[in-house]
Amino acid sequence: MRPRVLFICGTYNQATQMVKIAAALPECEHWFSPHYADGLLGRLQPLGFLDFTTPGRRWVRRMFGFLRERDLNIDYKGKAGPYDLVVLPTDLIVPRIARRTPTVLVQEGMTDPETALFELVRLFPILPRWLASSAAYGLSGAYDVFCVASEGYRDLFVRKGVRPEKIRVTGIPNFDGHYKVSDKHAGQLHTVLACTSDARENFRFEDRRAFIERAVRIANGRTLVFKLHPNENTQRASREIRRYAPSARIVLTGSAEEFIPHCDVLITKWSSVAYLGLAMGKEVYSDFPADELLKLMPLQHGRAAEEIAAVCREVLQEQLERTLRPRALEGVL
Repeated sequence: MRPRVLFICGTYNQATQMVKIAAALPECEHWFSPHYADGLLGRLQPLGFLDFTTPGRRWVRRMFGFLRERDLNIDYKGKAGPYDLVVLPTDLIVPRIARRTPTVLVQEGMTDPETALFELVRLFPILPRWLASSAAYGLSGAYDVFCVASEGYRDLFVRKGVRPEKIRVTGIPNFDGHYKVSDKHAGQLHTVLACTSDARENFRFEDRRAFIERAVRIANGRTLVFKLHPNENTQRASREIRRYAPSARIVLTGSAEEFIPHCDVLITKWSSVAYLGLAMGKEVYSDFPADELLKLMPLQHGRAAEEIAAVCREVLQEQLERTLRPRALEGVL
């Protein structure tokens, strides 16, 4: 029988990476689910208490649309299981199915800065990891293998407390080179692109006025475009931009990746798109020091999906051997 694999998807970036990994596993039966929560969190989800994160109602609706548009097999919450493997894009909220099934965790992209909340989560594991946002990536340990973007990220996760024997440096599919340059926004040549964050929606402080004014200074009269994060309050963000950068253009929809090939300068806070800018030779401004970004830069080999698929095969083979070993002993006895 073909191995059955459940790919869990939260954000657009996570979902597109999962689709690429699935394509590199043609021998498996693929199923996809929007990210979800069990137990008390699962009961709170319909009431809107998780709307700030990927199991929230808006994100789930988006993922259903994404999966249906691509005619992929959908099994929300893995109810059509059992599965032989789960591929997980984040372990900030881990569904039960990933705790009882062999699981491969795949790094999504850049991790957030380590704040006091991160230190609390690391010191007191009983606290929910999502309090520290993606700074707490990997700390659950609820996976067999953790596929990461680079040796620099391997060192970072080990320092945070992830067991080194669980980490495999594979690269990550959306940031591993051979980027497709779309001409969709070719008319926006020589712009300064500022990508905003959803820090405030995730209960973190951000001085948005300072970010906007910094972007205006860097633009220095050049065309300035603000691409809003899909999870943020667009009405509030647009109002702030019109106040402090009235001549700037505001983009509410679409992907920042579509604009990056055509801009001269990229400004972010702690977004993974900084890596795309560096890979494309753009002038990049980020809240992370430039030398740190270069150290963490995802592998640019163009084989990340295939490398992660190979890890999935190893985990599936190990599970098969564990299943067959007791049967073989029974035959001997």
